Order: sequence, then structure tokens, then C-alpha cells
Amino acid sequence: MEKILSLREERSKLWDTATAFLKCKEDESGKLSAEDSDVYAKMEADVLDLGRQIERLERARDITTDIANTLDNPILNAPVAHNALTSPHSNSHNIPYRAAFWNAMRYKMVTNDLNTGVDSQGGYLVPDEFNGFLVKSLTEHNVMRQLARVIQTSHGSLQIPIASAKGTAAWINEVGTIPVSDEEFGQVTLGAHKLGTMIKVSHELLNDSEFSVETFLASDFGRRIGTLEEEAFIIGDGKGKPTGAFTSAQTVKSGSGADLTFDDVMTLYHELKSPYRSKAVFLCNDMTVKALRQIKDNSGQYIWAESLTAGTPSTLIGHPVYVSRFVPTIESGAKVMAFGDFSHYWIGDRQGRTFERLNELFAHTDQVGFKAVQRVDGKLVLPEAVQVLQMGTDS
Repeated sequence: MEKILSLREERSKLWDTATAFLKCKEDESGKLSAEDSDVYAKMEADVLDLGRQIERLERARDITTDIANTLDNPILNAPVAHNALTSPHSNSHNIPYRAAFWNAMRYKMVTNDLNTGVDSQGGYLVPDEFNGFLVKSLTEHNVMRQLARVIQTSHGSLQIPIASAKGTAAWINEVGTIPVSDEEFGQVTLGAHKLGTMIKVSHELLNDSEFSVETFLASDFGRRIGTLEEEAFIIGDGKGKPTGAFTSAQTVKSGSGADLTFDDVMTLYHELKSPYRSKAVFLCNDMTVKALRQIKDNSGQYIWAESLTAGTPSTLIGHPVYVSRFVPTIESGAKVMAFGDFSHYWIGDRQGRTFERLNELFAHTDQVGFKAVQRVDGKLVLPEAVQVLQMGTDS
């Protein structure tokens, strides 16, 4: 271990020297002379050679540790048959793939069990059990995943047919002709926008048997990705990211300027077509909740009803209220509150989420990087199912 740390320190110092030399010798056009280019190439080669030495030593250390653990720990259970369980997305308990995945994440030990889980970008698809944990974490950090319809897509874009005009019936005279009235259909496309994040973890922490890599990665990746997703699902512009519900929903104008009133709430409620109201919820930010709690109806009764059960949302005129910090605050012209059936907002998760361990990127600080990548899209496929209240402007 001391030898590895010494080599890492040597490589870090050498790389600092190389970058300083490059910065000093480059002319205004960013070019090096032929002589200086040769000197820099030699420095770069030395850095790469040290990297290869470090990898060999790390590999030897990991193999030695694994062999020692195998010899020290007796086998208490019957062996598991190595058969159809090698698929990363099997419905059964996928023991070989799960073990291989976490060996790769924690110890950088890659085995043949991971072959079925490699994605096109070189990462590994997360095992089913962990993916479920990560989805749960994403849901906990993303109110839209609690309200929307979430589907899995295997590849490409998903075309969703939408009835843009509905056929009708008519009263017919005894000898009259029945008129033809066809449905008209449009399409909404769910693509696959890419988002990702990276976490650094020290070697000491990874080698600590008390440290749960699974729990840490699920929680932190879930928080980061869930936060970014929620913002896009609510106010995204559709450019390189999902289209937000507030972006495409139908808009109801406030008749009272920039102050939220009981009449605004009732207008928003009744602008939503009655078939959607049975499953409709309100969505706003916390400052809007503060304003709503102070509003009374025409009889002098507060329209806000506080929830008496933990985990159950409070209600506004009988409908649940959900809160997101990404909904705009109350001000002139802002879209401050939505009311509708958010099951008509579709979230398409493409394939599984993938993880990749990056050994060299942060090696100079004795840390390992973990990269998570996800492809997802979201759209309100039926805009009439959600109404958004937009504040007026003060004259």
C-alpha cells in the first residue's frame, strides 16, 4: 500500500510539472516548438508508465485480498448453480451478476458474469434489486415520479398515439343517413435525453467493510438525478431535456393581479374538465402553500385542510397538495400552481441505469470515481388533463 501511495504521489508531482511546462512553453497560438514538444511527450509517457505500474500493484493487492478472504472464510451454504441467473434483469434473485457487479464497483474485479450487463457506453447495467432501490430513491427525491405514469422503453423513441379529435354520434330521422364521424389521431414522441453525475470515494472508505457501497450510491445518485429530473419534469423546455408539465399544460389566467385569491383557486378548479377532477391534485411551491393556508372561502372558512396522518398530503378544497421547489413563486406573470391528473404526464426510462468505476481519473488523490448515466424523457401527453394558474400583472 505504501508503494502504491508513493507512486501516486510521484505521478501527481510529475503531472503537475508537465502541465506547468506546457503552460510556460506554449506560444500565443497554443503551439510548442519541436524541441519542447519532445520534452513534454517524454513527461507524458513517464506519467502513463507510472499509471500502469500503479494498476499492476493495485491488481495484485486486490487478488491477494480476495484469495485471503476465500481461504479464511469457510463455505457454509450449498453451491449456487451457474445457469440462467447470469442475466442482469432476471426476475429471480440474480446472485452471480449481483456479486460480480459489486465486486467490480468495490474491488475493480471484472468477471465473465458481467458480460450480459455491459451497455453500449462501457458501463454496467445495475442489478434488478439495486435498480429498484435506486428508483425508490429517485421517487423519494422527485415528486413527479410519484404522480406521473412511468414506463420502461428498451430502445429508440416511443410513439404515443393521442386522439386529437373525437368522433360524435347524432340523432337520425327514421329514414335518415347515419353520418360518418371519425376519430383523428396525433402522436407524442418520448425520446431519451441523457443525464449523468459522478461521485468520488476514497480507497480507504471502499475497503472499509462497514461501508455500504450500494446504499451510498443509491442515496447520493438518487438525490442528484432525482433533483435534476424533477426540475425538468416541471419546467423543462424540451431542449436536451424533458418537457415540463408547466410548460405544456393549458393555462388559466388569474383575474386578481399578482395576489392569490379564493376566486383564483376556484377558477383553476373549474377550468379543469370534470372527468379529470376525480384523480386531480394540486402542485405548487412552499411559499404558495403559505399563501393558500391563509385563504378563506366566501363563508369565512379556511380552504386548506392540514393532514393528520404522517406521509399523507394536506388538501385544498378536498384535493391533495404536493410541493416542489421548482414550481415558480407568486409574482406577476408567473405560473404558480397546477391542478390536474398527472398520470397523463408520461416518464419514459430507457433501458436500465448504468454505473462505471473510474480508477485513473482521481488516482492522484487516492480516490475512485463512480459515474452514473440515465436516459429519460417526459411529456404531458394530454395537455387538457392539467391546468396551470398564471398570475396577472399589476396595473
